[in-house]
Amino acid sequence: MNEIKNYIAFLKGINVGGKNIIKMADLRQYLSGNGLKNIRTFIQSGNILFESEKIKEVIQKEIEENIYKHYGFHVPVIIRTFQEFEQIVSQCPYSKTEIEIAEADKEVEVFYVALFNDSPSEEEIKKLSNVMSENESFKIINNNMYMRFTDSMRFSKLAATLQKINTTNTVRNWKTINKLLSLTK
Repeated sequence: MNEIKNYIAFLKGINVGGKNIIKMADLRQYLSGNGLKNIRTFIQSGNILFESEKIKEVIQKEIEENIYKHYGFHVPVIIRTFQEFEQIVSQCPYSKTEIEIAEADKEVEVFYVALFNDSPSEEEIKKLSNVMSENESFKIINNNMYMRFTDSMRFSKLAATLQKINTTNTVRNWKTINKLLSLTK
């Protein structure tokens, strides 16, 4: 028998701008049929905490297939174990002080993490570096990209280019990352 592990699944591009609408209560019900246990969701952007004996790759494929079967559209899924997720926070290359100073008096989020299924290629990293303005920065550690913006990422060429690279990714703001960390405890 396999060991039960705790996971977080991050769904990309759901419930944004009236597209790819998925109600979290419905999703929890569908996923419980796949053998996932203790399923919890956090906010409507598709953050799912659960337990399973299965490996990440199997779970990812099953969630993607289940969503397609029930909703008729493809949603990329990225999965981290709780331990991997804790490392995302502990390995943040920006200090707590840097984050606090940057976010002070801001009405918008300025720190984000892009989660990748696989690390981006050197070519993709170069493409991202080439469009980055002086008001933004990014650092990649393992298969996570930490991003800092002076203002909103809404009009950022870096953020727009990130969505066009071939490596599957999804982005969460730092407040959501920290809230999810508290839910893993």
